Amino acid sequence: MLSFTEENYLKALLKLNLASGQSEVGTNELASMLSLRPATVNDMIKKLKEKKLVNFERYGKITLTRDGKKRAIDVLRKHRLWETFLYEKLSFTWDEVHEVAEQLEHIQSAKLVDRIDELLGFPEFDPHGDAIPNAKGEIKTRIQKTLDEIEPGKSCKMVAVKDNSTPFLQYVVKVGLGISSKIKVVSKQAYDAILVIEVKGVKHTVSHKFAQNIFVVT
Repeated sequence: MLSFTEENYLKALLKLNLASGQSEVGTNELASMLSLRPATVNDMIKKLKEKKLVNFERYGKITLTRDGKKRAIDVLRKHRLWETFLYEKLSFTWDEVHEVAEQLEHIQSAKLVDRIDELLGFPEFDPHGDAIPNAKGEIKTRIQKTLDEIEPGKSCKMVAVKDNSTPFLQYVVKVGLGISSKIKVVSKQAYDAILVIEVKGVKHTVSHKFAQNIFVVT
C-alpha cells in the first residue's frame, strides 16, 4: 500500500501530464506544483522509482510507469468524485470541496468509490470543470481555451478553472461566474492585456492572470 504522500506525488505528476499534454515532467516543475524544494522531490522520486511507479534518471525528466499511471488515475478519480459528491449531495461550495477531497481521496475501498460514481450518475466533470476518470481509467478531453485567448467582441462559455485555490474561486464567484456561465469579452488592453468582460449584463474588469485561469469553449 502506498503512503498518502506517495499517492499525492503520483496524482501531481498525472495532473501535470494532462495539463501539458506531455508524458515527461521536470523535477522543478513538480516541486513548484507541490510547493516543495527540488531536493525533497528528488528523494521521493527515488522511492517511487524503486517501487517501479516512475522512470527517472538523474538530471532527467520523470515519467509515470504503466502501474504508476494506473494508480495516479485511481487517486485522481477518487478526488474528483468526492469533490462532486460534496458539492452536489452535501451542499459544500466549490471553494470548500478541494481540501476535504484531499483527505477522502486516500480511502481504499473501490466498492465505495464505484457506488458514489453510480449515485452521482457517472459524472464526466467535477464542480471545477475538471474531467473525472471513469472506472476504466478513461479521461474525457475537450477542446478548450483560456479566457485571455478570446478576442474582444466574442462570446464564450466557462467550462473549468485552472486555479482551484479558495481565494481564486471566491473571486470567480464575486465576478458572477460559475461553470457554464456565458462571458462576453468587451475589450482588452494592448499594454497589459487587462480585460473588460460582461457577465449577465454586468461589466467587470479582470486581470490577465485571472483570464489565464479560466477555461472556456466558444
